[in-house]
Amino acid sequence: MQVTNPPSITSQELLLLAQQAQGQIHHLYLHWTAGRYHQYFDDYHLNVDEDGQVYRTCDSLTQRKAHTYKRNSGSVGIALCCGLDASWNATLPSFGTTPPTAKQLQSMAWIVAIICSALGLPINSDTVMTHGEAAYRDGYGPGSGDPETRWDLFWVRDELGQFHQGGVFLRELARQFSTRLVPTKRSSAPQNAPTQEAPLQVPLFME
Repeated sequence: MQVTNPPSITSQELLLLAQQAQGQIHHLYLHWTAGRYHQYFDDYHLNVDEDGQVYRTCDSLTQRKAHTYKRNSGSVGIALCCGLDASWNATLPSFGTTPPTAKQLQSMAWIVAIICSALGLPINSDTVMTHGEAAYRDGYGPGSGDPETRWDLFWVRDELGQFHQGGVFLRELARQFSTRLVPTKRSSAPQNAPTQEAPLQVPLFME
């Protein structure tokens, strides 16, 4: 369902939200809304607008959302606000009148990096999938002939306009970003003080 004026969320707030879901989230699914920029939908936990700003459309990441057919338990749905009129013919896809922007793709990769780092999840094709990849595995993706075919982010374009397999591109970018998530330096603790893991430093989505 479309919602208006959802709250934006910072990368640090997302990190805290993810840490609260430890042990309960096992998969991330990456979508587009098939709508316009600046339109947000609460079928997903997070919406990413044209400029890369991230909006929260959930109470917690453990809230069940209807984002991915038969894959909604223990998962987070993340959507780019784009994809209106997108279509796929026999050769290459058309991303329609509101294609995914470079800033959206970068923010999505940051989201993946932050959530997976917070939860201790590997960034691979079993834990992080585009909706197009999940649909392909489940029989309603590209080439299936299913009238409800889904191919969200099966392909994406980079800043130079080159086509890439969406899942491969986003996971690799997320892995690169995850190397920049480092523990915050702590001052030396008193001897015999209980040890705690240092919190992660996370950058802003819109650097």
